[in-house]
Amino acid sequence: MKKIIGPLALAFTLLASPAFAKPLKVVASFSVIGDIVREIGGDKIALKVLVGPDGDAHTFEPAPTHAKALHMADLIVVNGLGLESWMEKLIVASGTPAPVVVTSLGITPRQMNEDGRIVTDPHAWQDLRNGIIYVRNIEAALKKADPADAAFFQAKAEALIARLTALDAWTRQQMSAVPGEKRKVITTHEAFGYFAAAYGVTFFAPEGLSTDAEPSARALAALIDQIKREHIKALFIENMTDPRLMKMISTETGAEMGGELYSDALSTANGPAPTYPAMFENNVPKLVAAMEKN
Repeated sequence: MKKIIGPLALAFTLLASPAFAKPLKVVASFSVIGDIVREIGGDKIALKVLVGPDGDAHTFEPAPTHAKALHMADLIVVNGLGLESWMEKLIVASGTPAPVVVTSLGITPRQMNEDGRIVTDPHAWQDLRNGIIYVRNIEAALKKADPADAAFFQAKAEALIARLTALDAWTRQQMSAVPGEKRKVITTHEAFGYFAAAYGVTFFAPEGLSTDAEPSARALAALIDQIKREHIKALFIENMTDPRLMKMISTETGAEMGGELYSDALSTANGPAPTYPAMFENNVPKLVAAMEKN
C-alpha cells in the first residue's frame, strides 16, 4: 500500500504545482486590447479575442459562440468609453461570473461634438501614454486573477512599458520634424483624436467617431472644399473600412492616397501591424511622408 500511496502523492503534488496549473482563460474585446493582454499574459493565459485582425469593433455583431466564450472566461478585458456598444448585452446574455476590466480606466477622455451631440471618443490607445495606462490596468487585473504568476506579469508589463515609452518619444520626434503648417491629414473616420492631441497633428474625416456613420452630402462637400483650399495631400484609408469614399475624395481633390493606416484594428500576423507597437511603427512613417507633401 505504501508503494502505491507514494507515487499517487507525488502525482497530486505535481498536478497542484504552478507548472501544471491551467492557464487563465481571458477574453479580450478586440485586437489592440488582445495584443496587450497577450504580451503581458504570455503562456500563463489562454486568450480569446472577439473582434480579430482587420475587424471593426464599432459594427461587430456577436454570435452565440462569443457568449459561450465569455461564460467560460476567468477574466474579460474591454476598452470601454462606449467602443464596444454590444458588449454589455453580450456579458448579460452569457451569464458569466468573470470580472470585467476596463482598460481605459484612469485616462482623461476626449469629448467631441458629433451632429450636435457631445460624445466620448473611445480611441484612447492612439496616445501611447494612454497605452501605458492600459498596460497597468491589464497587469493589475491579471495579478488579481492569478496571484501565483504576479511576478511574471509584472516583468512582462515593465518590458512593454519601456518599449511604449521609447516609441512615444520617437513618435514625438518624428512629428515635430514636420513643419506645423504641414501637419494635416485626411482619414476615413475620427479615430485619431488622441493621436492628434498628443503629437500635434490635425486630422479631418468624412465620417464620425463610428465607422457605421455616413457623411451628409453637405458635410462631404465642405470637407472637399477645405482639402482643396488648404492644399492637403495626405489622405489615408484605414484597414477595416471601405476605401471607396476615400478614393472618391482623392479623385475630387487631387489628394494622394498615402496608403493604409491602422486605427481600430491590427493586421494579421503576416501584415505590417500585427502588434500594438507595430501599429505606430507602420503609421508614423507613412504620416510623415504624406504630410511633407502638403
